[in-house]
Amino acid sequence: MRAAPMHRFPKGYLGVDHETIGRSLVALLTVLKQRGPTEESEVRLLREPIDPQGWYPIATLLALLDRLEQKVGYFGLVRTGRAIFQMSHAATVSTSQFCARDVLYGFDALYRRSNRGRGIGGWRVLRCEPGDAEIEKTTPHHCAMEQGILTAALAAVDCSSIVNQSACVRGGADTCRFVISSHVTDARWTGKLGRT
Repeated sequence: MRAAPMHRFPKGYLGVDHETIGRSLVALLTVLKQRGPTEESEVRLLREPIDPQGWYPIATLLALLDRLEQKVGYFGLVRTGRAIFQMSHAATVSTSQFCARDVLYGFDALYRRSNRGRGIGGWRVLRCEPGDAEIEKTTPHHCAMEQGILTAALAAVDCSSIVNQSACVRGGADTCRFVISSHVTDARWTGKLGRT
């Protein structure tokens, strides 16, 4: 599903004082530098030191995501999401989440570790059965990047999965939805040893 630049936000997203943590900007700028020549707006950010633990307006991150989409396209943003997971979230997942179910139900908490404000949207599990799940996103972040982060988080708990988008705000839906399919249905998915 090809996404167009975001012109509206998901249902329920207010974005009051929405800020993102600096490590997300650092990770995204690192990927931008690897993907080709920088443009003036990127250069300004690169010259200013970014505190990985500091907080920055979400508009800065969203503008960089739009710029990156122009450079690498939708699937490039999926790969970027995987890279950002490794740089920003892998340590959290490896110490607190042990199966696919943990990742899915913990994805909103992972989002809130890097974003703050009021009415900033989030993630909600709609269904979760071994090897089959659906999750809803009401964040303003680019869906392709989030798809990459989700895929990488599931792989980090040894639950390789296919993540497809079934609805998208950029395509006119109220919220974004992702369907997760996996051949894994054992404890790597459920977290329950000895049960499938």
